[in-house]
Amino acid sequence: MQSRRGLLFLGLSLLGISLGGIGCDVGETSNLTGGQGGEGGAQSTMGMGGSTPGVGGMGGAGASSASSGPGSSSSGSSSSSGTGGSGGAPPVPPGGYYVQGNKIYDENGSVHVFRGLARPSHEWTPQGENISLADFQKIKGWGANVTRLSLNQGFWLPGHVRYDGQYQQNIDQAIQWAQQAGLDVILDLHWSDRGDMNNYDTKQQRMADQNSVKFWQSVAEKYKNNGRVLFELYNEPRDVSWEVWRSGGDSGEGFQAVGMQQLYDTVRATGAQNIVLIGGLDWAFDLSGVPQNRIQGTNIVYVTHPYDFGNKQPGTWEQKFGFLAATDPVFITEFGSFDCSTNYTSQLLAYAKERGMSWTGWAWYAKGCDFPSLITNWNGDPSAAGQVVKSALQNP
Repeated sequence: MQSRRGLLFLGLSLLGISLGGIGCDVGETSNLTGGQGGEGGAQSTMGMGGSTPGVGGMGGAGASSASSGPGSSSSGSSSSSGTGGSGGAPPVPPGGYYVQGNKIYDENGSVHVFRGLARPSHEWTPQGENISLADFQKIKGWGANVTRLSLNQGFWLPGHVRYDGQYQQNIDQAIQWAQQAGLDVILDLHWSDRGDMNNYDTKQQRMADQNSVKFWQSVAEKYKNNGRVLFELYNEPRDVSWEVWRSGGDSGEGFQAVGMQQLYDTVRATGAQNIVLIGGLDWAFDLSGVPQNRIQGTNIVYVTHPYDFGNKQPGTWEQKFGFLAATDPVFITEFGSFDCSTNYTSQLLAYAKERGMSWTGWAWYAKGCDFPSLITNWNGDPSAAGQVVKSALQNP
């Protein structure tokens, strides 16, 4: 998500530069609070997803896939070539969704639109904050069908200096609770490490790295039998060329970036056919380069993150991402304003509805307008923007 530097620093000073019980310096905390750079700010994000099967073999509401557990594997076929929006018979992951043309379909062939809420905190603390079945049930009670969980590859990867032996089980549990509550789940790679397993300062980077490949090898293998888990390959790419975005190369920050095509291929090499979400450039706002740099494969959905900055106002939406909805599914996995106003959010949700775009609002996290939060407390009472989002969820 995108945040204004001045508001962020003020919020951090009021918080004692601590979030969720995790002490951090200003640079790291700016990544906690979302964080895209618009108008000179630093930016970052989180999000959510929704529907209902079980984690691996854990039955959730409406689960139709059979598997032997979160870490089980099966001999799925790898993806065929072609664009995410291409014709033909796309593979359908167990109990899940597939892409054909510019639409997402469920396993019964009905058009499906995801609408839900982002649920951050697993990116900065291994156990997450206030994660529970009751919390996901409150999200479902708003009318959501999906939630987006933000992850940290350092916590996930054995041998990493930030590795936490309970982290994968924590994510299993969160998915189980979310799906038990009736929500599908997006797993978003939110924080990374520049390819250095000894880098303690995991946070939001401009692009994925070689350790992100290891992360997706593990995650895709673990959840490939659960088609109601979606994979968002990398949160808010920025400050690289479209060539580097697609194919990898010099990040400009001292590490080798891995491109979206390699991350996609890594997922498919495990046999996973789960829907893959791919964010554009400029903190995932800009999809204008996709037609010339399209990721080859199937079950691909492109991601945008509109935040209320001067260069991301409604007049820019069609050129930057709206046009793509004519050929490909577009998923707004984060959006919001930072001043407690509601006009931007109202306009965006109307725009998404008109074009059949999926979305997850940022964020189900009790902090404040500058986060921006959609709830005022963990009871799920909506903020002003949260009320707009809740109304849209209940009146799709």
